[in-house]
Amino acid sequence: MGAADDAVEPDTKDWTWTLERACPECGFEAAAVAAESVAGLTVELTVPWQQVLARDDVANRPGPGVWSPLEYACHVRDVCRVFGGRVRLMLDEDEPTFPNWDQDETALEEGYGAQDPLLVGRQLAEAADAVAASFAGVEGDQWARRGLRSNGSAFTVESLGRYFLHDLAHHLVDVGAVRPWSGDR
Repeated sequence: MGAADDAVEPDTKDWTWTLERACPECGFEAAAVAAESVAGLTVELTVPWQQVLARDDVANRPGPGVWSPLEYACHVRDVCRVFGGRVRLMLDEDEPTFPNWDQDETALEEGYGAQDPLLVGRQLAEAADAVAASFAGVEGDQWARRGLRSNGSAFTVESLGRYFLHDLAHHLVDVGAVRPWSGDR
């Protein structure tokens, strides 16, 4: 089902800079997102995956070392799950350190390229709805609650939400589901 034998080079970049300036690869400007928009944008940025997952070639990698749209969809599903857990942790605990999550290891262990696209679509929608509900329930001073990645990067609930949205937007561009973002959206 696709080029599962082609190794994908692990992403070791620190993408936190996307909180300060627009991403030159996808055009998304996380800094321009209002906290109260995170929940709605989560849904908006995950709905297109149902069409992506219906493609005949969804499991085909577009080139050596590049994830297939199916693999990206699995990743987005898991990003929603991980970030939903992080939001809940930040709301329940004072300045928690997030458990480590190795996205590349997860992709290999879970066999992203061999998963059922229909099931992935349902799971992605459920995970997106759950994380959107978590962000929708944030009120007032809760947006300023802090959490830390194991590398020391500090987030507030608000900045975590904006950082999360960049990931969702970026991967839609990766699979050609949307054009790069521009200021007219």
